[in-house]
Amino acid sequence: MSSRPLDISGLSPEEQLRLIEQLWDNLSKNPDDIPITQAQREELDRRIAEADADGGSGIPWDEVQRRVRDRRG
Repeated sequence: MSSRPLDISGLSPEEQLRLIEQLWDNLSKNPDDIPITQAQREELDRRIAEADADGGSGIPWDEVQRRVRDRRG
């Protein structure tokens, strides 16, 4: 990893969003490598338990992505 910070100030908002998406996709390949605090772990466990108890509520990820893309035009 480079010791100097990345200069993203010249990127358009669309390019910045693409960069965020690429970073997220890369991080999601190894989620166990992402450090979290005990409080974050407890909150995640609480939310998972709540979602499991709630059953089929929510929107599938593909639908969320489609809606976001439709808004961008």
